[in-house]
Amino acid sequence: MDVTTIASQLSGELQRLAGTCTPTTVAIADPRVAELFVDFSVVDRLSCSFSDLRLNVPSLQSAHIDDLERWGNDLCGRITYLLENIRPLEVDKAGSQLLIRSTPPDEQRESTKFYEIVLKSHAFGSFSLRRYASDLGKFGRVPVDIQLTHEVMLKLVSDLMNRACRR
Repeated sequence: MDVTTIASQLSGELQRLAGTCTPTTVAIADPRVAELFVDFSVVDRLSCSFSDLRLNVPSLQSAHIDDLERWGNDLCGRITYLLENIRPLEVDKAGSQLLIRSTPPDEQRESTKFYEIVLKSHAFGSFSLRRYASDLGKFGRVPVDIQLTHEVMLKLVSDLMNRACRR
């Protein structure tokens, strides 16, 4: 399986799920390269809404923190089509992970929204993308769905898989 096949399979899943309002997890795997999991909330003919996109990447397993930083910086340079730019924010050497967030976040009058990506080299080696919102005057944050057109979703997955295929 290659990047094109994974994108093609995801495209087929988006077409199959069009009109679905029931939460559904789609899994597409090539264990040699990566395992993709997307938790869709709603899929229509042109767009989708999802809460979480995860990628298990064997080449990240036990990677040195410098490799995670290179991976993260490369992704930040590629993924320029989300609502906000993303940049590395924290490096956790002891935990072998890199935190990437929207820089700057989307600040509205009453709330702030931001993307959060976590790259980890422990366990299977993983990538996780989520979006959060925090309301002005309230403590904490809550997860919110990410909404993308099918075209942008496929580009995002292709960019992630292209990066995962590079050793």
